Amino acid sequence: MRTTFQVKGMCCPGESKPIERRLRGLEGVSEVGFNLVAETVTVEHCLRAEEIVAAIREEGFEARPESRVPDTGSKPQRWRTILTCVGGALTAVGMGLEHAGYPASAFAPVYGTAMLAAGAEVARKGVAGLWRLSFDIHVLMTLAALGAVGIGAWSEGASVLFLFAVAQALERASMDRVRRSVKGLMDLSPTEASVLKGDEEVRTRVEEVEVGTTILVRPGERLALDGRVTSGVSEVDEAPITGESVPVAKSVGDAVFAGTINGTGAMEVEVTRRVEETTLSRIVHLVEEAQVSRAPTQRSVERFARVYTPAVLCGAVAVAVIPPLVMGLPFAVWFYRALVLLVIACPCALVISTPVSIVSALARAAREGVLIKGGAHLETLGRVRAVAFDKTGTLTEGRFGVDEVVSLDGSSPATVLGLAASVEGRSEHRVAQAILDAARRERLPIRPTERFRALAGLGAEAGVGEETYMLGNHRLVEARGVCGPHVEAVLSRVEGDGRTAVVLADRAHVLGVIAVSDRVREEGAEAVRDLRRGGVEHVAMLTGDNEITARAVAGRLGIEDVRAERLPEDKVKEVRDLVARYGVVAMVGDGINDAPALAAASVGVAMGGAGTDAALETADVALMGDDLRRLAWAVRLGRRTLSVIQQNVVFSVGIKAVFMVLAVSGLATLWMAVAADMGASLVVTANGLRLLRKVA
Repeated sequence: MRTTFQVKGMCCPGESKPIERRLRGLEGVSEVGFNLVAETVTVEHCLRAEEIVAAIREEGFEARPESRVPDTGSKPQRWRTILTCVGGALTAVGMGLEHAGYPASAFAPVYGTAMLAAGAEVARKGVAGLWRLSFDIHVLMTLAALGAVGIGAWSEGASVLFLFAVAQALERASMDRVRRSVKGLMDLSPTEASVLKGDEEVRTRVEEVEVGTTILVRPGERLALDGRVTSGVSEVDEAPITGESVPVAKSVGDAVFAGTINGTGAMEVEVTRRVEETTLSRIVHLVEEAQVSRAPTQRSVERFARVYTPAVLCGAVAVAVIPPLVMGLPFAVWFYRALVLLVIACPCALVISTPVSIVSALARAAREGVLIKGGAHLETLGRVRAVAFDKTGTLTEGRFGVDEVVSLDGSSPATVLGLAASVEGRSEHRVAQAILDAARRERLPIRPTERFRALAGLGAEAGVGEETYMLGNHRLVEARGVCGPHVEAVLSRVEGDGRTAVVLADRAHVLGVIAVSDRVREEGAEAVRDLRRGGVEHVAMLTGDNEITARAVAGRLGIEDVRAERLPEDKVKEVRDLVARYGVVAMVGDGINDAPALAAASVGVAMGGAGTDAALETADVALMGDDLRRLAWAVRLGRRTLSVIQQNVVFSVGIKAVFMVLAVSGLATLWMAVAADMGASLVVTANGLRLLRKVA
């Protein structure tokens, strides 16, 4: 069983460690995963939820199963704020008494009360950490404060706990902003829908609306559920799903999605998915899963932190013991310097620098109609040096239409089209659908077939009556030896215009050629230019279409590397060749036919088709609005995210290194170390939050 628990107050990565150790020590728990941004822990277990909640509470954190109890508000947060303010005020009073020359008996109780007020929660978690010998941030701060009191530095001890409490409050506020951004995705969908029951309209919670129910969507309302329009005409703003701000016209039969905004017309919509299965719900779920997965940089930082903290702790012990014992130097001075090192031992800023940046970027991408399934894929996007595009349905719109039918054996064009439609009667390929649609429009008879056989990368063949017919591309008729000069002339003309030629033949000769065209996406050329401006070195097009047609399409888009007449397995080889030459390669396809090539690339990008199931499941990245310009935007976002992460890591490590030198040399005080350590956490968090802004 898999359960997600909300854990309040789990902001710092160090706070998750004791919870993880406690849960992994329970018999019946097989896996534990943390999401610091969402303040959740996901547990694979065979225990009662109450047992896990009790174990988490033993570590000093309030927990509840995420789906059971609504959030009751921020009363504990308000009490923490009040106590922190009281602690700060008493610290100021104590400093005033101390500087006025009063004896320690006057100001020490004031400082002590201040430490209890500001540091009660820190001390509680610190004592629990000491009991289990887990040196997290609360243990380090508690030891630093107690050590300061032990050598008579009351003001330092009170200042440490007050500054730490303030910093944690600011850190929680910063993390809350990230959480609100992610939660904003979930809040796009209404909680109620207007269900039509005969002539009556009933407001119903979306959880209670079943598939097949008809709901009414008034002008200006958000759609509550995915469905299909059964009555009415309107325009729908699909920006929450696709990132495209231009409204899309909707009429009877068109699909609509939860979270999108209806325009000026009322519509009746038949619900096609329950609330937990809507496109928006699946996007939110995938974004939440993406937060839990660790990016390569994050894993590297966490490995470093596991070594760094024990090393600094050992260094602090050495600083406190060696100079007094070996060189006879004052113990109080070097013990104080060791306390400063204890504070610096906390790796919070370093560890949190990566996940905050990753989650901010993922949330921003989701709002722009780009679904990225994890930090690893986001980092890979930022390193892309080459992009390979599929042609049909990617660089072109994938909506084919029959332009011309040429008869080559004296039969009428209608006979050629009718036979071709009969052969393609069982196919779901886009070209086949275009031929079938054209035959239906002409009201041509579509005859039953026998012995149908798909020919991978070539076409198909089937028996119609007593004869067997082949329908496919140029290579098919060449392979069967029925491609003569007159056929070549027609094929050259059709393919030279950038159209796809479909050849109909029997065993002996070619009967005719059907010219099918697919419009090039208007934004394609701009997307290719944007990729190159964004630092992508190479752009290629991979297609199973013929060389002439492929080059005609590529010429309009500004793509020079054209690899045509490639079977699905050939596309995989081409992608691997690009990976060998350029290192990091993105493959862009429709998410269905190009699955092997998408898997072979460093990062697979699918045209999402406003929530196509296959696109959401197949690729690492889905362009929900089928807008190729979003790919260049996503690459820029990836590069910017990598830059922000690098800035955060360098800053975090740098501030630690500087204060280590200052601590050993005696130039840093405890309150300076706390301010620097928690200040660094706030700086890297704020820097990561910049990724929530719109990337140009």
